[in-house]
Amino acid sequence: MSKIDRRTFLKLLPTVPFYKVAWPYVETAVHAARTQAQSSDRPNILFLVFDTLSAQHMSLYGYNRETTPNIARFAEKSTVFHKHVAGGNFTSPGTSSLMTGTYAWSHRAIQLHGLVRDEYIQRNMFSLLPDDYYRVAYSHNLLVMSLLHQFRGDLDLFKHTRELCLADGQFADRLFFEDYTTAFWAESTALVGGATPPSALFLSLLDRFARSLESRSFKNELSDLYPRGVPNLHNLFFLLEDAIDWIEDQVVSLPQPFLGYFHLLPPHEPYTPRKEFVDIFTDNWQPPEKPKLFGAQPMPQANLNRERRLYDEYLAFTDAEIGRLLDNLEQQGILDNTYIILTSDHGELFERGIRGHVTLTLYEGLTHIPLMIHKPGQQSREDVFQRTTAADILPTLLHLTGQPIPEWVEGAVLPTFGGATAPTDRMVYSIEAKSNPKYAALTEATVAQYQDDIKLIRYFGYNADDSFEMYNLKDDPEELNNIYESEKGLAEELTAVLHDKIFAVNAPYRRE
Repeated sequence: MSKIDRRTFLKLLPTVPFYKVAWPYVETAVHAARTQAQSSDRPNILFLVFDTLSAQHMSLYGYNRETTPNIARFAEKSTVFHKHVAGGNFTSPGTSSLMTGTYAWSHRAIQLHGLVRDEYIQRNMFSLLPDDYYRVAYSHNLLVMSLLHQFRGDLDLFKHTRELCLADGQFADRLFFEDYTTAFWAESTALVGGATPPSALFLSLLDRFARSLESRSFKNELSDLYPRGVPNLHNLFFLLEDAIDWIEDQVVSLPQPFLGYFHLLPPHEPYTPRKEFVDIFTDNWQPPEKPKLFGAQPMPQANLNRERRLYDEYLAFTDAEIGRLLDNLEQQGILDNTYIILTSDHGELFERGIRGHVTLTLYEGLTHIPLMIHKPGQQSREDVFQRTTAADILPTLLHLTGQPIPEWVEGAVLPTFGGATAPTDRMVYSIEAKSNPKYAALTEATVAQYQDDIKLIRYFGYNADDSFEMYNLKDDPEELNNIYESEKGLAEELTAVLHDKIFAVNAPYRRE
């Protein structure tokens, strides 16, 4: 009789019709499987992804305000990557690149609430790690919920967003879970459009009224603790503290080895920190006002500065909760046998009249994200200054767990984790293509191409002619001086490389 692995066995349990009779045997088999898993020499892998966390706003990376003292403490026992690039400027492409080891032009989760192409349902971190890993995932972010819904077949525990929320206005996953993303969009369109939800699709008006009263109740109860409002996004209300507590409980009790992917919303807007972080940065600091180039918006600089301050306060609150979690995990001994990966999906922008990340641009506030990895038992800091990308995470995990790296992976194993020192001529990319059709050649998009410290940005399809910007990030980290015209030789060389790259990735979609 052939043996089945623990994950396959657990998946088959719901299909056993005689479970009451067979339960003593089932219980013995589950216990044996978990004992075998917990005796494994493989390390645990814990992802802590904080949404909209820009490295440009972290004191760890040299920011003016002391926003991340706790993350800085974590860095002293971790490997810190200083030039890490997001896969895109919002959640869907950024998270998909992290999970699949590919760029957005390959996985194609390019629109809001975008999903990866069907073949990537089996081309991601959950499907490719060894079978003895117990896989658990949770996210506050409903865009990530859509991606995890795609990957749910490879998750041992898929905790739904609402289970760690105070209240939410979502109904799609209650009624049409198998068609979650389609139902979610239908629901969102109806609500945003101001239509009354049809009774066949949504819960009764009475239930809505009851949920509204419940929401009003906890908002009142928490008003002193959260004077700017309870943390929320699109009628989904939550406490970061609750999620942190749950993660700690999970990490100390999960079967080992485990892969835990936890993607939490803060410091994503609205910026609603706990009361002790309100107004901690009333320092009158004035960041430089930057040239308004392609994609600029009309928000006044004074408003941008105020919004930046609110974001920084929310970031400091998030940092405190990160510190609380990491301290508790260290006391539990989890750091001794666990890779802890702290990163983000994208950043946030407060410049050129733009506040937020729903933009056509790919400036460093959006694309420069943190990456810190604690190796099991690591006691000293390592710093990596080679250019890296979110697509490097998956091949690194596969290398660390002894798995082959598929040919379709576009990232590389990270330096100090088994990968070679990144060559200075390596090209790394970030992509914005919300308005481009999913299954079509990229004809309306923004692409940022990095070669070490030189960053080239190409805007194409928006106007009759392409637009370009180029920056030397070593000399000009704030991207104040566009050198595309003054460094013509280098600009022409890198433009040709980028043109060829886009031509190549468009090949599967091009009609001859």
